[in-house]
Amino acid sequence: MKLTFMFFLNSLLLGAGLAMDAFSVSVANGLSEPHMRRSKSVCIAGTYAFFQALMPMIGWILVCLAAEKFSVFHRFIPWIALLLLGFIGGKMLFEGFSNKEDRSVQTAQKLSPAVLLVQGVATSIDALSVGFTISDYKLVPALICAALIAAVTFLLCLSGLRLGKLAGVKLSDKATIFGGFILIFIGIEIFLKGIL
Repeated sequence: MKLTFMFFLNSLLLGAGLAMDAFSVSVANGLSEPHMRRSKSVCIAGTYAFFQALMPMIGWILVCLAAEKFSVFHRFIPWIALLLLGFIGGKMLFEGFSNKEDRSVQTAQKLSPAVLLVQGVATSIDALSVGFTISDYKLVPALICAALIAAVTFLLCLSGLRLGKLAGVKLSDKATIFGGFILIFIGIEIFLKGIL
């Protein structure tokens, strides 16, 4: 694969397509914590970008080493995303409906590093299949493609966090519930897209 204009354009478009789930979850996170510090926003967007770059590279390696074994795992990807995002979204709904405590305490729990890692994996696990589309790339073009995917994801997620924070200030008492519904919807959407 030569590093042509079309290579870069396709990589950027691929990144935009893959980042939509992470963008939506970023909006939900911004809704849940409308007064989030900039450093936390960068950390969240960076986490999603990291996983969006990592998953295609894992897929690329698996395709190069054991394509037939990876195809067996491929059918479980929608189920994993549904379970992870459904669990996080369900927890947010439970907290939103059952507690009327200070929202900042709840948000600190929801956006813990462990939950952020789960969100990162859940929103990027379908990107494993991108390994099939870039399997004919040599190592350097595959790494460049993954880096471009990460850059697009990072920028889109920062935008999603900002959008969610702006809306979250206006919807502060309902933000956790709304964010939970968004995560569950994304999980269902990934699931349906994967099985249909």
